[in-house]
Amino acid sequence: MGRESGASEIEIKVQGLQGDNDLNPAVSPFPASQPPGCRGLPPPEHRPFRRWTPWLVPAFVLANLVVFAVIMYENDCPKTYMGDCVAVFLGRFAFQPLKENPLFGPSSSTLEKMGALDVRKVVHEHQGWRLISCIWLHAGVIHVLANMLSLLLIGIRLEQEFGFARIGLLYAISGFGGSLMSALFIKSSISVGASGALFGLLGGMLSELLTNWTIYTNKCAALFTLVLIIAINLAVGVLPHVDNFAHIGGFVSGFLLGFVLLIRPHFGWVAQKNVPPGYLATPVKHKHKLYQYILWIIAAILLIVGFTIGILMLFRGVNANDYCSWCHYLSCVPTSIRSCSSSTISCLSSQEGNSLNLMCGGNRRARSYLLPNATEAQIEELCSQLCS
Repeated sequence: MGRESGASEIEIKVQGLQGDNDLNPAVSPFPASQPPGCRGLPPPEHRPFRRWTPWLVPAFVLANLVVFAVIMYENDCPKTYMGDCVAVFLGRFAFQPLKENPLFGPSSSTLEKMGALDVRKVVHEHQGWRLISCIWLHAGVIHVLANMLSLLLIGIRLEQEFGFARIGLLYAISGFGGSLMSALFIKSSISVGASGALFGLLGGMLSELLTNWTIYTNKCAALFTLVLIIAINLAVGVLPHVDNFAHIGGFVSGFLLGFVLLIRPHFGWVAQKNVPPGYLATPVKHKHKLYQYILWIIAAILLIVGFTIGILMLFRGVNANDYCSWCHYLSCVPTSIRSCSSSTISCLSSQEGNSLNLMCGGNRRARSYLLPNATEAQIEELCSQLCS
């Protein structure tokens, strides 16, 4: 029903920079020449990279929670749904029935109204803003709390290391990339959630580790841990009702952005610029290594070309599944009890006074609802429930 985030239980434990942003004496290029009277003493502590105070990530978390509260207020289950709402003591903040939304949240029609990703509206009604707005919406309490916990665990450390500007861009652009890929492959349902942006942060962490390889200790352990976490969470994306295309699109976008936004000077340059008084360092001419420049250029080109092609395909109504017959398995693995094929839901409806009569065209179920002057959105919502 949305991006029930595969990133909901991510905890990143990557080894920090050498000495947690300190120059490591074991590999320092300058401790050999100490001033008289200082021989045998450890070199002074230095912090070559600025440590930022994180505020943007907590602001993102607060914004997501506020938006979810607004959605629940707008949903107003006791008034708009003729059935058993969950936690009715919450008043208009009560949740939809669990058979409709097991994540304790609003109806899909409310999410669509508030800006969920709906490909038909993006393409045919020129509502491209939904590619961004859906990142800030969540399908339920479980969904929003899981994503926000993941955002705090991942984002705080990244913002401390790289600052709010770069991490804000990484988060937003990765979220857009996830929405774009989701829209190209998933045409029959709406999608919401910050999972694409979260996977973008993971992708950025991986590329940052690779491009800044020289300043890390325990490189292989950090790389193995991060790759394992990413693989597990992508595997979770094949579960029902999880939009793994948003995860993959966000991850690829973040991975490429990491080479562009999170590049740092190599260790020799950092050491040279932070030599304590009385110490000598080997002169280093270039701030970055050649491979860092090459990765930066390649990643920037792939990002521009990829987003351009994706946007053109989307607004021309292209279904990416037509060009990749196996790609749907990336988001859904069929089993003996579940099929990955999508089917069109339709109902026959008739309004008789205060009663709305519906019959599902698929399973032929019929039901009457006490609902005078039913709107199109309400009919679609009830039809979805009746046919599920």
